[in-house]
Amino acid sequence: MALLPFVDVAPAGETRAVVVWLHGLGDSGHGFSPIVPELGIPADAGIRFIFPHAPEQAITVNGGMRMRAWYDIKTMDLSHRADEGGVRGSATAVTALLDSLIAQGISSERIILAGFSQGGVIALHLLPRLPYKLAGVLALSTYMCAAEKLAAEANNINKATPVFFGHGSEDPMVPMAAGQQAFYNLKKLGFNVSWQDYRMQHSVCAQEVADVSAFIQRQLMNQVDS
Repeated sequence: MALLPFVDVAPAGETRAVVVWLHGLGDSGHGFSPIVPELGIPADAGIRFIFPHAPEQAITVNGGMRMRAWYDIKTMDLSHRADEGGVRGSATAVTALLDSLIAQGISSERIILAGFSQGGVIALHLLPRLPYKLAGVLALSTYMCAAEKLAAEANNINKATPVFFGHGSEDPMVPMAAGQQAFYNLKKLGFNVSWQDYRMQHSVCAQEVADVSAFIQRQLMNQVDS
């Protein structure tokens, strides 16, 4: 399998930690890459940011229009919105990317997996199923695929891994209740989840960017300095 292509924002010096950030439907890795300077992370932190591009595919609810997507959306009904086969396929592709970083010498415990909307669905799918421990997960304006299979498929490797949920209280695309349900699904199984909502729609805001920055620095810079 060829690795997913990505936008690479390298640190000034040696890479000692990585954030892999997955975009939403119809976007690309270029969509979120400008957020790096806004995060205000110290230049000497050694944190590399990778923004993969999802492959292009036809999206059923958009009349079959082709766009970058981590999976097809056949219905807007949230309980069946994420095509499970597509989610699992993209999860495999993202795992291959994570594996390649580990093979380059980055400890999995110095990798944060972030995702917005569709990208967050992939991040939440991987969190309880990966065979190695991550530094953290950022689940932004997102929801969960195949929640009914979570208990049977989850392992304990990332039970203690901090998971930050951020969601807009006025989100018309992914209602906040869907994000909260994903949060409670993981909490019920003992995962280390935290929740923060913001007065915004299906987007990010300045306060969320500040909270994401604090999360990244807390999870990665402490490890880098230790």
